[in-house]
Amino acid sequence: MSTAPDPARVKELADLFVRFLRTNTAPDGLFTDDVLLDLSLPQWRLQTRGPGELVAVRRRSHPALGTVPRHRVDATPTGLVLEFEEQWEDAQGRWYCRELMRADVRDGAISEASVYCTGDWSPATQAAHAREVTLLRP
Repeated sequence: MSTAPDPARVKELADLFVRFLRTNTAPDGLFTDDVLLDLSLPQWRLQTRGPGELVAVRRRSHPALGTVPRHRVDATPTGLVLEFEEQWEDAQGRWYCRELMRADVRDGAISEASVYCTGDWSPATQAAHAREVTLLRP
């Protein structure tokens, strides 16, 4: 039977994952050698096995480095849930996305991650959203 990960390690893994998002480089100890990524996009789904493939997908989909202005982590009985937002810039301007990751932890590292992404919002999409929607909180 699996035991719940240590709450301090859950927070540390969330911080390491946010660092990964900002740098496109996986910190040591973040992923198991056989980590499974199951990435759901608005109209596509990808899966990878191992840290190398996971990092390669990340670098292809987000080659420009950016920021993670907001994130929240909640421990689960098998790992963590991480809600986060990303922003980055390229020649077309400043981009944005919101994501949610449910991760299983084994031996103190992420062994499986299911990531759900809103898709990348272009500057035009963000402007249309701002004109048409008033959010109650950021």
